[in-house]
This record gives sequence, structure tokens and C-alpha cells, in this order.
Amino acid sequence: MSSTPALPVTAGLDGRRASLAAADWAAREALRREVPLRLVHAWEQPVVPLASLAQAAVPPDPERSASLLAEARAHLTRRHPGLDVTTDRLTGDPVAALVAAADESGLLVLGSRGLGRTAGFLLGSVARSVVARAARPVVLVRSPEPAADGDTSGGTGGGTDAMAGEGSGTGDAPGDVVVGVDLDGPDDAVLAYAFEAAALRGTGLRVVHGHGPVDGEGTGAVGPADGLADGDALAERAVPDEGPLAQALRPWQEKFPGVPVTAQAAIGQAGSHLAEASRDAGLLVVGRAARHAPVGALIGPVTDAVLRHALSPVAVVPHD
Repeated sequence: MSSTPALPVTAGLDGRRASLAAADWAAREALRREVPLRLVHAWEQPVVPLASLAQAAVPPDPERSASLLAEARAHLTRRHPGLDVTTDRLTGDPVAALVAAADESGLLVLGSRGLGRTAGFLLGSVARSVVARAARPVVLVRSPEPAADGDTSGGTGGGTDAMAGEGSGTGDAPGDVVVGVDLDGPDDAVLAYAFEAAALRGTGLRVVHGHGPVDGEGTGAVGPADGLADGDALAERAVPDEGPLAQALRPWQEKFPGVPVTAQAAIGQAGSHLAEASRDAGLLVVGRAARHAPVGALIGPVTDAVLRHALSPVAVVPHD
């Protein structure tokens, strides 16, 4: 047996309600995986002209960062007995720091402000950039309630209270894991993550699939499916014994025989189908092609649409 320690689940904190709720989700995930939880706070000391200091907001500082981490750690260890929690303060560019933290983790979890029960995520620029660049899976978790106007503080006020009173938006929803699969190029990294997630939760796996990536980027999400009209989706059904879907899933069904698998074919707006599927999902899994454009990393339009409109937590899995 290998003596290599298991990689932790890492949660990025910034003091907002969304990041604190995401940390609680990450704590439950770490317990499932039987690995430590690592809490990180990434902050960058801004350069403020001397003449503007009187009007400038108080910038982040090491004491404030340490206080946020200590409060979150204390709350999570009380809420989840037996959980091993470590903390780290990360300085420098927050995106670069979180991407580096993801490289040292099995999974990075970030929060996103919710826009309500039907409007999905409000994804900040830092979270979007991290999702686009991270070499490890990143999970986005909605705040349980729409954030109040002006909730942009990076401080700790009311932080752990936000976790203590979380609603169903961040809890372990009873729904199946849903994964988007492009049958013209199914990726093992995406399927492996989805099957493992379903096995850890003791739920079924629903495969939303189609042929032909609509964005041409091999995102791992669904594209048009033969025989369906635009915007249609077939009812959930058993996985066929033969065909591209059966071939793609067979190795993973053999590895995870206890995970019941159903399939749903779709055509047209892949992101819309997946967002709709997230309504009763415990977790939605999509892929992201791990390559860069001349102006930076890509998310892809399907995954981008999912991140904007999904109601469940979303795992974005990078793949070749």
C-alpha cells in the first residue's frame, strides 16, 4: 500500500457568506473522502497612494486573515467532529494563489453568491479565473440565500453565523449526481469524478448525453443528439447494452458496480439542459478542456452557461 498521504479538500475563504457556506460543503466532502480539509484565505495587499489613505478602505492584513481562518476552523471542527482542519494564509495575486492551492489538493471548493432559487450563480472574476486555469477539479457552491446588496466585505463579521444558519442551498441534497457527456469525445477524467462522487454519496448517476460538442472545444458537456428536435430531451432511461454510451460507461460501471446509472439524451442548448437537470441534482459535473487561448484560459460556453444558471453545486473537471 502506498504511503503517499491523501490530497486534502481545499476551500477558499474571503469572508463572504458564499465562501463560508462553501467551506461547510467542503468539510462534508473531506469527511466523505476521509482526507483533511484545508482552509485558505488568499489576499493581496493593495498599493494605495499616500494621498488617498484617508479615504481608502482598510486593506486586508495578516491579523484579519488569521482571524477569519481561526473562526472558520473553530466552527467547522465543532460542526463536524473528527474533521482534520488546517489553515493557510496565501499572499500575492489571489487567482494565482488559489490555482496553486488547487494543484496541491484533490479538490478546490469556492463559493458563489446565489441570485435566488431560479437564477443560479453570480460568479466573481476571481472564481471564474480560477475555474478556467486550475489543473484540478473545482466545485462552485451557491450561498444558501441571495446575498444582501453590498455584501462585498472580505472581513469576518457574522461569518460563522452564516454557516450555522445555512439553508438547503448548501446542504447535502438527496438528488443524484448528474454528469454531462459528449459521446463524440467522452473523457475519462469527467466520468471518473462523477462515478466516484455518486459512490461516495450513495446515490445514482444520471448521464445527460449527446453527440457533437456544440462549442467545438471538447468541454465534456452535451451536444446535439441524433433523432431529437432542438430543445427536446428524452425521458430518463436505462443505459443501453450497446452503442457509444454503453462503451463509454462500461469501464466505470465495472469499477463502481454499486452506482445505479440512468441516461437522458438531449439536443440543442446543452447548458440549458444541464442547468435544468441541476434542479433536482445533488451535484452537477461538467468538463473543461485544459488548454489556453491567446488571451488566457477557456471555460467554454457550455460550462459557462452551467455556472451561470445551475442550482446545485457544480464540479468543473479539467481534461485533455
